Amino acid sequence: MKISVFLTGLFRDALGASLALFKVMIPIVVLVKLLKEFGLIAPLAAPLGPVMEAVGLPAGLGLVWATAMLSNIYSALVVFQAMLPQLGLFTQAQATVLAVLMLIAHNLLVEGQVTKSCGVSFLGQNALRAGGALACAWLLHRVLQAGGWLQDPALMLWNPPAEDGSLVSWAVGEARNLGWIFVIIFSLMGLMRVLNLLGLTRLMERLLTPLLKLMGIGPTAATVTVIGMTMGLTYGGGLIIHETRAGHLSRRDVFASVSLMSLSHALIEDTLLMTLIGASAWGTLLARLVFSLVVTAILSRVAVRRVAVPS
Repeated sequence: MKISVFLTGLFRDALGASLALFKVMIPIVVLVKLLKEFGLIAPLAAPLGPVMEAVGLPAGLGLVWATAMLSNIYSALVVFQAMLPQLGLFTQAQATVLAVLMLIAHNLLVEGQVTKSCGVSFLGQNALRAGGALACAWLLHRVLQAGGWLQDPALMLWNPPAEDGSLVSWAVGEARNLGWIFVIIFSLMGLMRVLNLLGLTRLMERLLTPLLKLMGIGPTAATVTVIGMTMGLTYGGGLIIHETRAGHLSRRDVFASVSLMSLSHALIEDTLLMTLIGASAWGTLLARLVFSLVVTAILSRVAVRRVAVPS
């Protein structure tokens, strides 16, 4: 295969997958910006106070989680740092529980549109993520409380830079993010094709098939699922959109794969990020991973036929 032909086809497919993502991402990014500018996130967070207390966190941290769900983790960390002086003693256990909440349920409007473009329910996946975040956080809180683990004070290691509130700065930053999404999707698609040529994809599929089979994910979806779990839902979603349009994935594969990635994605990057607020890396990683594997295994068996797939 000629390099020029390889790169041309790769560029065309990566651009198509990226544009499909951008069509659903850009309107939601603008909506989130409007919510922030008009100060609507704080009122939306008010009902979360009792929920936060149920998982062992101060009620005021509902604003942090609401910011993560409606915007992104980095914005939530800025809010968290501003609130930190008011929290008093904040333990590693609490930081780990808060991390699990944010990592499972964040950026729901944008990533929900990505999952919808994959062919699964926007509301269903967001309900899964929000409900899953609460369930996982509550279970983790109970386990850490019962064992008396991670009760030392959390250490905040990150001071976020001051945000430039200008519209131009925001637009440039978002355009840069979209550019990086294209670059990463292009790189991932290229990697997948090289792995295919070398026969390593089939090897990965054979190794992962026993585990993923328990969750209703066929061998064809194994590679993109692993990429989504390690790199992020947006990138995994972009690959799933491409593979689905090519007719390589079944409805069951798509539902199980997207559900698993919704609950557990960007495992390395996001886990390390949460250590900056004093969360336990092992606690955050294991809680999310074990919870998502168990829940996906159950869902793939009892709910796949009931999933509403939008036309």
